[in-house]
Amino acid sequence: MNANLPPGPIIVFDAECVLCSANAQFVLRHDHARRFRLASMQGEVGAALYRRFGIDPTNPESMIIVDGDRLLRDSDAVLTIYRGLGWPWKALDVLRLVPRFLRDPAYRLIARNRYRIFGRHDACWVPSPDHADRVL
Repeated sequence: MNANLPPGPIIVFDAECVLCSANAQFVLRHDHARRFRLASMQGEVGAALYRRFGIDPTNPESMIIVDGDRLLRDSDAVLTIYRGLGWPWKALDVLRLVPRFLRDPAYRLIARNRYRIFGRHDACWVPSPDHADRVL
């Protein structure tokens, strides 16, 4: 599977979740270096990446970033995204000063309740043609 994937970090997200899709669109708009690729957990690539790391793609507890054999999840994944977007977004990296044992439960509470809080799309979000090459 790795041989067919582009180099660089891949954000695997829930394309049915309103918040997750909005975040994916935010990344595409602000990632001027085109560093990140995106894959929905509902798609073949995203589901395979979840399974590769022992996560059920039909009921994930976290969005993930996969960079080669490295996995980031929970609040570390979110903060890595914002750091990778450059200024001014990388200023949010200061939140790493908050211990992970405090950050991660807050992240997981929102992740578990994402549909109830933010809503759910009837169909997966589809990128514009301008960004189609960045969504796997």
